[in-house]
Amino acid sequence: MQIVKLGLAGFGTVGSGLAKILAENGDWLGKRLNKKIEIKTVVVRDLTKQRAVTLGSGTELTTDLDRLTNDPEIDIIVELMGGLEAAKTLIEKALKAGKHVVTANKHLLAEHGLELFELARQNGRGLYYEASCAGGIPIVQTLRESLAGDRIEEILGIMNGTANYILSEMTTKCMDFETALQQAKELGYAEADPTFDVEGFDTAHKLCVLIRIAYGVDYPLSQLPIQGISGVTPLDIKFAREFGYRIKLLAHVKEYDGRFEAGVHPALVPYTYLLARVGGNYNAVRVVGNAVGPVMLHGQGAGDTPTGSAVLADIMSIARIMDGATAPDNTGFGDMPLQRADIMPPEETMSKYYFRFMVADKTGVMAAVTRSMADHGVSIAQAVQKGEKDTEAVPLVIITHSTTTSAAEAVAREIDAMDFSMEPCVRFRIL
Repeated sequence: MQIVKLGLAGFGTVGSGLAKILAENGDWLGKRLNKKIEIKTVVVRDLTKQRAVTLGSGTELTTDLDRLTNDPEIDIIVELMGGLEAAKTLIEKALKAGKHVVTANKHLLAEHGLELFELARQNGRGLYYEASCAGGIPIVQTLRESLAGDRIEEILGIMNGTANYILSEMTTKCMDFETALQQAKELGYAEADPTFDVEGFDTAHKLCVLIRIAYGVDYPLSQLPIQGISGVTPLDIKFAREFGYRIKLLAHVKEYDGRFEAGVHPALVPYTYLLARVGGNYNAVRVVGNAVGPVMLHGQGAGDTPTGSAVLADIMSIARIMDGATAPDNTGFGDMPLQRADIMPPEETMSKYYFRFMVADKTGVMAAVTRSMADHGVSIAQAVQKGEKDTEAVPLVIITHSTTTSAAEAVAREIDAMDFSMEPCVRFRIL
């Protein structure tokens, strides 16, 4: 039986999960592939560190990344160390050395994916990345193969387990953001520095990758609107529930006649929607195709074996084409160079909005707010003002009909500048 030999760069959570699956499912993989997969070399930072998984006696541990690219026996290099520069250099060397590459590095792909895909194309190598988006959920494979015959109309997803866990705890247990974040850290769901997760950057990286594989265009990360969840308060969650919504951090992209609207932001999701019920650290992605209609994928967005399973799926896909009979298709579009997306300007993007103003409890406030909205063409669907006796500021919450992003921003700026406004306006989209 042919042996496919791997070189791993990094042996943390995901690398350990991959090794565990290979040890447990080796016979099953042989039946699937008629090939055996072995880890030949693993690059780590510290050779003395205790490992969660014991590697076989034939596996070499090293601190030298060049051992992976210079070894002619290694067929596939698996990049699991994260970061940008070192990972980019490794992948470039691997592709030039004729190695196939599997990576879980969504940040690297979002920033430098186009040039790496071009290098892979020039060298006829596979650069696969299922584990870069939504952990164990097979969203890349679904878009690249299962739905390849559909025109994708929309992608909407919860793609960060840390943020979703925090929002779920805030919703079900009435926690504030900081308390829920600290709990997520204690459970290992959040990093010591959770900025990438809670401010939406991790989700944005994944969205950039999915836009390429779904539409065959490049939507630059620098042009993607990104808003995180650190500004979500228990008060907003309470009002959202009263109106029949749950607040989720969503990634979205939609095509309108060849033009694209995309972004990452907290949004109010109707509680009857499946996305509203995705709890804890789970992820979910909803894809709408013009032929298949809506499809929902739900599962673990992180973790050792869920993400290791996604890495292994890529390894198996590459193993099947290593004989050269089939060329790798890394982008899902025949590896043709991707064109820049035609991005809709804010004045044309449309959404319903949730506004919360903290205002002085005095006459004339509602009239001034509604007048500002009317002046900017924003139609009010629902409004509620709740105050308590002797409080200096009271919340005024307004749900709008669909309006442009630029109109919503103009309303927020104008009302924030009024003398009765006690705090900056809170504004979220409504799904």
